[in-house]
Amino acid sequence: MEIKPGLKNISVKSIFSITVSAVFIGLLAFVLSNSFFYAEPGYIYHVRTLTGSEEVVTDVGYKFYPFGRYNSWKRAMTVQAVQDSGSGRITAESDSNNASATLPPLSIMFLDQVDAHAEATVRFSIPSEPEMFLKLAHEYRSPENLLRTSLMPAFKETLQANASLMAAEEYYAGGRTEFNSEFENQMNSGIFLVKREEISVRSNKQVAGSANAALGTNQEEYGEDSKTVFVVNKVLDENGQPIRKSQRFTDFGITVVSALVTDMRPNQKFIERMQLKQKASADRAIAREQRVQEEEQRLLAIARGEREVAERQAQAKVKQIEQTTNAETEKQLAITNANKLKEQASIAKDTAQINYEKAKIEAETKRTLADAEAYEKRVILEADNALAQKLDAEVEIQRLWADAFAKRQVPSTVFGGSSDGTPVGSDAEAKAFMQLLTLDAAKRLNYNREMNSEK
Repeated sequence: MEIKPGLKNISVKSIFSITVSAVFIGLLAFVLSNSFFYAEPGYIYHVRTLTGSEEVVTDVGYKFYPFGRYNSWKRAMTVQAVQDSGSGRITAESDSNNASATLPPLSIMFLDQVDAHAEATVRFSIPSEPEMFLKLAHEYRSPENLLRTSLMPAFKETLQANASLMAAEEYYAGGRTEFNSEFENQMNSGIFLVKREEISVRSNKQVAGSANAALGTNQEEYGEDSKTVFVVNKVLDENGQPIRKSQRFTDFGITVVSALVTDMRPNQKFIERMQLKQKASADRAIAREQRVQEEEQRLLAIARGEREVAERQAQAKVKQIEQTTNAETEKQLAITNANKLKEQASIAKDTAQINYEKAKIEAETKRTLADAEAYEKRVILEADNALAQKLDAEVEIQRLWADAFAKRQVPSTVFGGSSDGTPVGSDAEAKAFMQLLTLDAAKRLNYNREMNSEK
């Protein structure tokens, strides 16, 4: 097949133009790829251009750096000592989700020579001011150098220095918060300059012995009443303020966001010692609780006894009150009865007095009447020598003798006689006997039977 000359020229031109376009596009892509980058959030970028100028990029988005170079720095870097941390590799830029530097647990030594493995985390903030950031970038050149030569050594030194301020027993006896606070304080403001001293401290609890029998109970003090302890004193300046070793990274505007001690694992011997101490403390607590329980039981027994005594006293008091009330009631009743009897006696006395006065008046009246009657009788008797009464008496005497003579139990005719004149109960003898008795009665009546006009 034969190609025409015109078509041949068109094909060559097309290929050339395509080639030139491809080269231009490739060159443009090369220029663009080496002149723009995307600024991620959470990073600060140190940009160096082809002309030798420097720039600090903190905004998010695409940035232009014509054939320059740039380094990315995390705004916050974390140094962390944790279990299973690997080989301590630094991932300052490659892994934004992890810590900037991860270390195994650090070996520290407490004040009382107890070693332990500590896990801690410190987060640092990179300065965003261009001047301070450029100073930091010129000094360390990369985040890896900053972590390796400044932040990690400061982290280790501060944690170890902080451990020398406190004993392990003090830490596990409640000083954990103070330990963490001092660690954060020294990370921010600098490490304290300290001086370690050994001092002898006397025990407040003295022990008395009884080895000397001659002293009796007044024994001398003996035993280990003093012990040697280690004290760390902070070195003070002339103003009385603690002297600190400043943190080198603070000169570049780096600040500590947070400093945390997350775990502390002492050596096995200390753990065993603490377990024994805990067991002893638990035994003491149990004994204390048992003692308290026994004391409570004793107090309960006392309380029960007191309650029973109180109940008995209450019962006795109730009985006593009842008896007292009954006695008081009886007393009041007796008093009432006595008062009643007294009043009755008083009334009877008054009545008797009245009756006495009445009887006295009546007696006086009767005596007066009797005196009047006697006077009257006496006057009458004196007037006729009581003739009427004497006559009545004489008549009564004669009537009695007549009745007696009429009722005598003898025969109407009596036969007999005596030469010596002895009475035999004849009528004449009875009549003579009665006349004698009548004369005797008249003599007793003291009156004269003869009628006489003279008195």
